[in-house]
Amino acid sequence: MNNSIQRAVFTFCVAACLAANTQADRPGSRVIATGAVSTIEGAAGGGIVPMAVLSGYGSNEEHGGAVFASKVATSDYALTVLGASWSYANRVEFSLAQQTLQHETLSGALGVDDTTIAQRIVGIKVRVAGDVLYTSIPQISVGLQHKTNLDFFIPSAAGAKEDSGLDIYASASKVYLGGLEGYNLLLNGTLRATKANQTGLVGFGGDKNSEHQLQVELSAGIFLNKHLLIGAEYKQKPDNLSFAAEDDWQTAFVAWFPNKRLAVVAGAVDLGEVATLPKQTGWYLSFQGSL
Repeated sequence: MNNSIQRAVFTFCVAACLAANTQADRPGSRVIATGAVSTIEGAAGGGIVPMAVLSGYGSNEEHGGAVFASKVATSDYALTVLGASWSYANRVEFSLAQQTLQHETLSGALGVDDTTIAQRIVGIKVRVAGDVLYTSIPQISVGLQHKTNLDFFIPSAAGAKEDSGLDIYASASKVYLGGLEGYNLLLNGTLRATKANQTGLVGFGGDKNSEHQLQVELSAGIFLNKHLLIGAEYKQKPDNLSFAAEDDWQTAFVAWFPNKRLAVVAGAVDLGEVATLPKQTGWYLSFQGSL
């Protein structure tokens, strides 16, 4: 997808999300913000860590979902993500995300013409126990994400073994009402089995390791009110390639839910070293429209 088309699609998705704000404010029965936002991999959660919650606001026999557009920009990279998800009966979620990574600095250093890497992610998540609000135990969900790297030249040159892979994860999420000085506290933990390099943007497996490894992902937040959440995330990463070290990721974010139709997230990101380029810090912005 060339830059002009990518910008046009990104702008359209943002406009669609904003237009959703003019719709009726009750797309489903669940409480506002319990649909979370869309991760860069398409599943409901935070920015980089999936949660046990499902997208949209459908409960029982209702359905719902979300469309989103996200942008991550660091010193030497820019990631654009477009996607959608759909959930039924607050039980199962299907998601699709298309990622495009701009890496002009890396291409220049390698002396190659390729300046983008695209990846498609198809996901499914199933709630198996609990509820994020109403049960004493956390909401627990399990999920699968099938990732296909669509531009494998740079990843293969870096030593990646495969152009596709399957991530398997389990998440537990709970909102503790009044849990911190009277404010509602959100806690989430995810355990992921993966062999993805840089979440799959640099392929899967490598000369150091080609098997799935268990990685820990954490997120936490405080609701200042029912519309505003501040929080942070941590994502552990495997280190499969001798070509370049792979650091863990961290974010700090603010999420705004003006109503059930719209969510806006802004944050700071620290990705560490990415494909030989160190100190990749920058910003994150996402618009989501819930259906």
